[in-house]
Amino acid sequence: MLKIITKIPTLFSNLSMRLLRSPARVSIMGFAGLIVCGTLLLLLPIATVDKPLNVVDALFMSTSASCVTGLSVMDIGSQLSLFGQLVILVLIQVGGLGILTISTLLLMMMKGRPTLSGQALIKDTFTYGEGKQTAAAVLRAIFLTAMGIEAIGALCLYLRIAPQAGWSSSAYPAVFHAVSAFCNAGFSLNADSFMGFREDWIINGTLAGLIIVGGIGFVVIADVKDCYISRKKTHRRLSLHSRLALSATAVLILVGTVAILCMEWRNTLAPLSMPGRLLAALFQSISARTAGFNTLNIGLMANETLFFLCILMFIGACPGSCGGGVKTTTVAGLVVMGISRLRGFRRPQVFLRTLTETSMSRATSVVMMSALVITLAIMVLMMSELGDLPHTHTRGRFLELFFEVISAFGTVGLSAGATSSLSTLGRITIILLMFIGRLGPMVIGLAVSQERISRVHYAEENIMIG
Repeated sequence: MLKIITKIPTLFSNLSMRLLRSPARVSIMGFAGLIVCGTLLLLLPIATVDKPLNVVDALFMSTSASCVTGLSVMDIGSQLSLFGQLVILVLIQVGGLGILTISTLLLMMMKGRPTLSGQALIKDTFTYGEGKQTAAAVLRAIFLTAMGIEAIGALCLYLRIAPQAGWSSSAYPAVFHAVSAFCNAGFSLNADSFMGFREDWIINGTLAGLIIVGGIGFVVIADVKDCYISRKKTHRRLSLHSRLALSATAVLILVGTVAILCMEWRNTLAPLSMPGRLLAALFQSISARTAGFNTLNIGLMANETLFFLCILMFIGACPGSCGGGVKTTTVAGLVVMGISRLRGFRRPQVFLRTLTETSMSRATSVVMMSALVITLAIMVLMMSELGDLPHTHTRGRFLELFFEVISAFGTVGLSAGATSSLSTLGRITIILLMFIGRLGPMVIGLAVSQERISRVHYAEENIMIG
């Protein structure tokens, strides 16, 4: 017994070293720690205006903010105090940039040195290929870029709302919404999000710009800057990743705008003017993929619109960004592969380049694992929320729960009205889904498993497909 007790510190040390060797595990531990800290702070009586939050609601809000989702079981503008709102704001900012990014920046400020696993995770997350930049340079660029863009967005919002709301009282809402938009969180201090500003071109344009820039990823931002903005004459083209990410983003925004205009023209868009309809459809198309702000009443939308928004939320933002989903380049790669196969090409080709087999294998794995997670979550929610009631007594509820699951997994934050009515088990399910959706099914899988190299290769044989 004494020998076992004396070996406990060694076993714990070995376990810690194994966890820290895996960047995926470090990322999971970091986000879990952030969520726990946020939960404890939101449980304090000072965090709310009236009665303190219960543990499940505090955990839900902390997870939603840390995973930059935006789903909420309360009106944070009226039910949370200034302290509670600042906790949400900090969780959004830290979660958006990534907990490891923030911690490494702090180490740099203290003249510390990031660990090798930390550098590997940063490069894997915010670079591609054989990047020549050091982890410190990447982190510095991320931090300065994010702070600069958020500052510009906050200034634009402040100058727009200050003349009506007051110059002294408009600074905080401007900063809060700028950070929430750039981090693609979707949290708003307004009870109806931005429905009261649905025909305001300045506010909608500023928020849409922040959402797009925050959703394309730091890699694309740096690539565009080097090619078109930097004074250095590099004479090079955008990388394939950047071209595919920007093209997919533009196509999704255009298709989403047209689809929402067609499906909601006589519904939620009916009270608006002609320019207002176009603006509302454009903003909702941009926001639906990852941000979660809304200028239209989601609960009153048609069934086909809600289903289409689910598709946009499932796709999500670009890799290395603040947004979630399976990512635009993942879906774009699979579409390119399908088109190439239909045209008779064995390998997917786009922009005079061939996509690697490794990239396509990862894309397929991400979509399959995501579909599996979503399917399981929907089944759990239907059992916890609907029980054994026949479908004739629960018409419309399936689409609401399906919408909620996709929104949580894609870290979007839009809701058709089911969030506040979820049971305790339903809220816990959404909490887990937001956590998995933020880190990605592939990261979760890599964190809990070890790569195995098979020494035996069996004979190949075809099977019938289709």
